[in-house]
Amino acid sequence: MCGNNMSAPLPAIVPAARKATAAVIFLHGLGDTGHGWAEAMAGIRTPHIKPVMPVSLNMNMAMPSWFDIIGLGPDAEEDESGIKKAAESIKALIDQEVKNGIPSHRIVLGGFSQGGALSLYTALSTHQKLAGVIALSCWLPLRNSLSQSVISSNKDIPVLQCHGDADPLVPLIFGCLTVEKLKTMLNPTNITFKTYPRMPHSACPEEMMDIKQFIEKQLPPIK
Repeated sequence: MCGNNMSAPLPAIVPAARKATAAVIFLHGLGDTGHGWAEAMAGIRTPHIKPVMPVSLNMNMAMPSWFDIIGLGPDAEEDESGIKKAAESIKALIDQEVKNGIPSHRIVLGGFSQGGALSLYTALSTHQKLAGVIALSCWLPLRNSLSQSVISSNKDIPVLQCHGDADPLVPLIFGCLTVEKLKTMLNPTNITFKTYPRMPHSACPEEMMDIKQFIEKQLPPIK
């Protein structure tokens, strides 16, 4: 169990190769930091896109966490207040990028595991129109309290959801249930679900290439 006493995110920013006209905000998983994904995201970046990997700091535990995970069963209790608080922090980070000159519709939000779960919830609950969301090896938090009436700005948001079929921590069934739920809430033609043989709770080169292609499609250069 992890506490949810989180300070403001401290981003690990990979500079764009030229003036940034778009951004990818990527949220790490439980126990990781943004720096853990910085190298991987830098490896697939394009010159006009700035990757931002926020770092959650948990003051009660040594393990970085976005919110409290009480259990991962379908009927497990969820840390509703912690999830909503974390989502507000991510919305504030998006607002900061907008103030920096990158409009929200040129921002892709994504994450791995707990970070992917938070990216999905934030995208579905925010009024900021986003370019897309990447959900890796994760689930949809507070799925029973989210409804179509809550989703105002991102009903047609492109979604790339990825999952390994050998994931022992967040089993593939969670990904399957999540994509089916998303299809009832969003435009199903904009949802892509990819699975990777023998991939555990991690990433693989094929997945990273799929992420790169998704980002390049949703955030093309401005001519």
